Amino acid sequence: MPQIALHTELLPGREADYEAVHETIPAELAAALRDNGVREWRIWRDGRHLFHLIDVADYPAMRHALRDHPANVRWQATVAPLHARADDYSGRDEGIPLVWSLSRQRGDGTGTAG
Repeated sequence: MPQIALHTELLPGREADYEAVHETIPAELAAALRDNGVREWRIWRDGRHLFHLIDVADYPAMRHALRDHPANVRWQATVAPLHARADDYSGRDEGIPLVWSLSRQRGDGTGTAG
């Protein structure tokens, strides 16, 4: 199952706002994510730092498909003001490089991040 890890950062004081909008994302956005290969997307927060783990069939293809998708455009208008740096959907995002994996070391899984 291909995974990609991401790190984003919130603007100071926007933590509660970010959590509030993520209580339930719009149904049309959830459908667009699913329709474009996203099986799971988890987000952890440590202060202003957000760590995402995404199980997705093809991350670059998903990003390309969602770049101009109306549900995602509306969502980005909601969450972009909360982030320290805007997501430009340039296609250059490859996520956080994987440093180590227990399953890879043991040889019982791919242990890859994407």
